[in-house]
Amino acid sequence: MPAPSEPGSGRVADAVAGHWADRLAPAAARPYLRLARIERPIGWWLLLLPCWWSAALAAVAAGNPGPHPGHLALFLVGAVAMRGAGSTYNDIADRRLDAQVERTRSRPLPSGQVTTRQAAAFLVAQALVGLAVLLQFNTTAILVGMLSLAPVAIYPFMKRVMPMPQAVLGLAFSWGALMGWVAVFGRLDPPALWLYAGTVTWVVGYDTIYAVQDIEDDEIVGIHSSARLFGARLRLAVGLCYALTVALFVPALAGAGAGLLGWVGLALFAAHLARQVALLSERDGARALALFRSNRDAGLILFAALAADALWQGLG
Repeated sequence: MPAPSEPGSGRVADAVAGHWADRLAPAAARPYLRLARIERPIGWWLLLLPCWWSAALAAVAAGNPGPHPGHLALFLVGAVAMRGAGSTYNDIADRRLDAQVERTRSRPLPSGQVTTRQAAAFLVAQALVGLAVLLQFNTTAILVGMLSLAPVAIYPFMKRVMPMPQAVLGLAFSWGALMGWVAVFGRLDPPALWLYAGTVTWVVGYDTIYAVQDIEDDEIVGIHSSARLFGARLRLAVGLCYALTVALFVPALAGAGAGLLGWVGLALFAAHLARQVALLSERDGARALALFRSNRDAGLILFAALAADALWQGLG
């Protein structure tokens, strides 16, 4: 488990140590940067990667020599903004629960660094940035993007009533797997839907690993999580989630016409996920956090392979 932050330091207990947000940003801006989780970039990486996978897979299907650079850049800005907005919204909804959990009680709202009204204003500002990004795409992509707000809105409340709230998080965090494809084709086709379905199970798997950090506190407070639900069968459950992810990605790649490089990338991605399962321990929070963060590398491997495949086929 991360060490608690020093009282009065303003630093969040599970934040990345030595980040520029804690060293260089003006003191008045730091609570807002923490609300947006700027010092924990893994969140926006995991939101971004399905967008990039989808963009690369669409490039393969369209015969383009790589994903659209402008789309990749827009997805990056949008992922940072919307991850920040989602985290802020989640913190507003969970401010009382967060005050009861060691890892989260030092966050800006439960620790009193910002008021709920200030956090709400910051949420609106970030959402407007996300909207500005979304409006750069075609009409169908805009409509599909708007639909993502439904699972985002209900997710923070699911941990109170649903044994596996990670399933709702999966629906929300996987939406980018649709966006890259629809931004190119203006419609949703089976490869994008298969990619989305596989990404949902990937999110459930890695967020179950993440939830290992909070098992003891969640049991005391009464917060539901898949880590609590699976208990002693944690490794088996995560392994099944990851196996299903790879299985669902197979028809996505096949339907898009992926070549050898794409399939090699999927194999390497699968090997990375298998390693996570092999190293996972149900009561080792520090290892769980490291394994959770390693999903960025797994996702980049798959994206690089799909982008290289698009380049190879597009120039061939």
